[in-house]
Amino acid sequence: MSTSAADPLAALGALPGVPEAVESVRKAVDRVYGHRVMRRRSNEITSEAALRGARGSAALAGADWALEEVRRRTDFGADEEARTVGAALRLSAEAGQLLSIWRQSPLRVLARLHLVAAGDAGTSPGGLDSVGRPRRDGEAVDEPLIQAALPDASEVAGRLDGLSELIIAGTSAPALVTAAVVHGELLALRPFTSYSGLVARAAERIVLIGSGLDPKAICPAEVGHAEQGRAAYVAAFEGYLTGTPEGMAAWIAHCGRAIELGVRESTAVCEALQRGAA
Repeated sequence: MSTSAADPLAALGALPGVPEAVESVRKAVDRVYGHRVMRRRSNEITSEAALRGARGSAALAGADWALEEVRRRTDFGADEEARTVGAALRLSAEAGQLLSIWRQSPLRVLARLHLVAAGDAGTSPGGLDSVGRPRRDGEAVDEPLIQAALPDASEVAGRLDGLSELIIAGTSAPALVTAAVVHGELLALRPFTSYSGLVARAAERIVLIGSGLDPKAICPAEVGHAEQGRAAYVAAFEGYLTGTPEGMAAWIAHCGRAIELGVRESTAVCEALQRGAA
């Protein structure tokens, strides 16, 4: 068996432009981890990154709230936007608790993420029965940002199994590549009746943390995805859907830029804390 067949993600790491994106991300992450504030106040940076990442993911899902509104609110059940923000916050808090399970049973983690996002039966089109399991044929799917054709339930099940096998087997591919593929595949499948986009971005976060690239979860890619805008996000994702080398490379590069923008956000937080302590 060839190396590429045994480790299909590794070949993506060699696509034109991808090694440069990987190196740029690594340098950016190294810089923020080297910031002097990180030595004393990393927990504060982690908490702030979780909040800002949740805000960014919710914005992509149609709930584009100001950061201070997200910080201030305590009731997230009032309307659809509030429920979306609440789901994003719960996912951001939960992601770091699932790292040990992810490498052993990614499908369990995805089910847990959807359960956490849905919160209660009222936030999922299929009600309680649809929460925490892949959707069935004929079930309504609430994912307003992604309008691509929906794979049927059997294709979803097969591709989820394939993704799970790749993660369990491990890969020599850089963390950026693995995270981008997990994110893109979950967006393509929209495996749940609700919140599949939020779950996809939370899974990307889990890969970045668990891979060791961002072990303290201070580089919120969701911030960067939101900052680049919904139109750019969808355009890059359409590249993923083509499956072509050019399309895949463009999606991976887009995800890399999102991480770098997340790094910039956390660097600004470090600088603000440093000024406050001066």
